Amino acid sequence: MKIKNIFKNKSEMDTESTNKEVIENETENVVNEIETAEELSIEAKLEEDLANEKDKFLRLFAEFENFKKRTTKERIDLFRTANQEVLQAMLPVLDDFDRAMVQISKSEDEILLKGVELIYEKLKSTLVSKGLEQVDIKAGDVFDADFAEAITQIPAPSPDLKGKIVDVIEKGYKLGDKIIRFPKVVIGQ
Repeated sequence: MKIKNIFKNKSEMDTESTNKEVIENETENVVNEIETAEELSIEAKLEEDLANEKDKFLRLFAEFENFKKRTTKERIDLFRTANQEVLQAMLPVLDDFDRAMVQISKSEDEILLKGVELIYEKLKSTLVSKGLEQVDIKAGDVFDADFAEAITQIPAPSPDLKGKIVDVIEKGYKLGDKIIRFPKVVIGQ
């Protein structure tokens, strides 16, 4: 009976050791699966973080490119209109010269007229070289509020001048494409 018990204990021991091995193998498999899942989770998180950083970088790069374009455009505009204040300050002097030329041309002093004409032409050419242009509007043109400022309306001297410019009171000037002083006109109604 002792031998039978020994075999019985031995088979129980074998079964127990087999069960332990199975449990250890299953435990090891579960631990491996958890570690693999953690590695995949960490890898996915790293990929997501990398994608977020790439997106931030691309947005920052695009914002910087827009900044460069905007500042370049502003700089070009600044250079283009840098003289604007000086030229605007010179416009009343140019108007005074126009009025003086009308009065001097009525006098009989040819030498005075030639001297003032030389100075006037030199001033005009200097202003033109800096980008100043006269707005081309004359009596008889159709009035356009985008290019002229109406001071007053008078009854049209003739029916064909209704809604048109009757007289130009003050010349207009532009710097490049920008009008810096609108011509002041009288409109026929």
